[in-house]
Amino acid sequence: MPLFLNDDQAMLADTARPFMAEQAPVGHMRALRDTADPTGFSRDLWRQFAEMGFTGMLVEEAHGGLGLGQVEAGIVMEEIGRNLTPSPFLSTSVGAVTALKGAAGLAERWLPGIVAGEVVAALAIDEATHHRPLRTALKAERSGNGFRLTGDKRFVAHGHVADLLIVAARTAGAPGEADGITLFAVEKGAPGLTATPERLADASLASRLAFDGVQVDADAVIGEVDGGWAVLSRVLAAVRTGAAAEMGGVSAAALAMTMDYLKSRKQFGVHIGSFQALQHRAAHLYSEMEVTRSAVLKAQQLLDAGDPAAERATLVAKAMAGLTTTLAVQEGVQMHGGIGMTDAYDIGFYIKRGRVLAEMFGDADFHADQLARLSGY
Repeated sequence: MPLFLNDDQAMLADTARPFMAEQAPVGHMRALRDTADPTGFSRDLWRQFAEMGFTGMLVEEAHGGLGLGQVEAGIVMEEIGRNLTPSPFLSTSVGAVTALKGAAGLAERWLPGIVAGEVVAALAIDEATHHRPLRTALKAERSGNGFRLTGDKRFVAHGHVADLLIVAARTAGAPGEADGITLFAVEKGAPGLTATPERLADASLASRLAFDGVQVDADAVIGEVDGGWAVLSRVLAAVRTGAAAEMGGVSAAALAMTMDYLKSRKQFGVHIGSFQALQHRAAHLYSEMEVTRSAVLKAQQLLDAGDPAAERATLVAKAMAGLTTTLAVQEGVQMHGGIGMTDAYDIGFYIKRGRVLAEMFGDADFHADQLARLSGY
């Protein structure tokens, strides 16, 4: 597979880039922080996403979507990252849609609303300070014709406003085991469910969810009871690749912003972009970004093809994107100098978003460890 976009994908990029730049620029993130916005994103903008067809990008045509793939979703994610656009696209249109594929009743119930921009979904996976999905401990005990959920989840993006929660729970086994994990679709407002939103470093909102005997029917099970790890793995592969694509946009914007600054800022009567040391640093960053972009695109292509190698490619893409984005935003701030730490330039917002994305769904060390384990180390 060639590591470049085909004509249709290039046309999508040409459509998504001006839309995001005009309708969802960095100012949205500033406003979210300065006004302490309680929602965390613009619902009007989310409906515009639907009008553009973005929300249903991965949804099959039978449910009103476009039936496209991870490459196309990644194009939108990259533009979201480039503009720091607060949006539930990753959790809803990538994560939840991937989880609901093949779950006939639940797909019919939720996918049309996602396509229409009326439904927001959240992924309730993590329970501790670090991403360790195998350590899922939230209990799902059989109760009547369904299950009763008890436990806590952390860092659930959009969890306080989500209409649908995709919850990983344990119906058997012990934390650390893949067998015994089951995925559930939990509706907003379920009795016993409490969401406490907290603002992250980049001003986005993620919630702590408390499940105090939340009752769900057997129809809420996604996939098979005790066999949810297979579905969860597909979801994680999709959102990790999506997050990697978003980080690509963050990196690209940080580099562009820094290059503009190097061309305009003068010291000792000359532009600082003429300093060879800064040129070397910028060239190194560009090289790292191009390699990472190729790794992310390869992971997307393999996921779309259903290739067994996609699992490893996804781990590589997320790890590389985390390291490269960290380099991009740190170099950006340093080459801006002291002013890079102020609100005079947007670069400070990018370093914060890059940090959150690097940790989301596993940091570089986590993915390097997973890759090593798959290789027999």
